[in-house]
Parts: sequence; structure tokens; C-alpha cells
Amino acid sequence: MTDINIGLDDNARGSVADALNGVLADTYVLYMKTHSYHWNVTGPQFHSLHNMFEEQYREMWAALDELAERVRALGHFAPTSGADFTERAAIKSADAQPPAAGEMIKILLADHETLIRRAREALETADDADDDASEDLLTQRIQSHEKTAWMLRAMAS
Repeated sequence: MTDINIGLDDNARGSVADALNGVLADTYVLYMKTHSYHWNVTGPQFHSLHNMFEEQYREMWAALDELAERVRALGHFAPTSGADFTERAAIKSADAQPPAAGEMIKILLADHETLIRRAREALETADDADDDASEDLLTQRIQSHEKTAWMLRAMAS
């Protein structure tokens, strides 16, 4: 690999990449859970939840690429296996049996809030490293997950 000279030293790039990989892992696990809930939701709210979950997982799918590409731009590798994602994630994978629709909303809300907190920690790491590009990406992710949490919170009321 050639030397990387982007104004961030090796330690800064490594700490930011590690923090981004944690956010990436949580995003991937939450993406998979949301997608499975989209497939398996039932009940009177089926149509609205099915559509809402689809919007959410599609947005996260695009975010996964942005996060992984930022890690690569920093000269590090993104997770490469399901086991690697699971090991790095703070968010628990979906259970084998899908929960009822109302429980899906509560679980996703808690998971988005977990991801928001994780992204805030990564944002602090990026700030400490003076990595404006990663800060910008993480700020966008926080905004997206806060909006989603707000919508889920409104559905849970």
C-alpha cells in the first residue's frame, strides 16, 4: 500500500476507521432487522409499517456504502463477514421469530437510539482527529437516525 498523506496521521485514521466500522456494523445489523420486519410485519398497520420499514432499510442500504467507502478512504478495511459485523455491533440481530408489529416499532426505536449514541461517540473520535469528512458523514447519519426515531416514537404512542 502506498503512503496516505491526507493530513491525518496513521493513529488518527485508525481510530476514526475503527469508530466508523462500529457504526457500519450497527447500521448493517439494523438494516437486516428492518428489512426482515418489512417482510414479516402483520396486522392492521401492515401497509403503513411495510412501506415505512422499506423506506428505512433503503436509506440504510445507501448509508452502508458511504460508511464503508469512508473507512477505505482512511486506508482501512470495512468488515468482511457476518461474524465480523455481529462482533462489532452493539445492536442485537433479529430473533428467529418475528415479533408483533407494535413490538417491532419498540425494538427498532431502541436500536435507532443505540445507533445514534454510537454515531455520537464516533463523531467525537472524528472531531478529536480533526477529520471533517468523517464528522460530516456522521452528522448526516445522526440526523437520519434521529428523524427515524422520531417517526417510530410517534407510531409507538
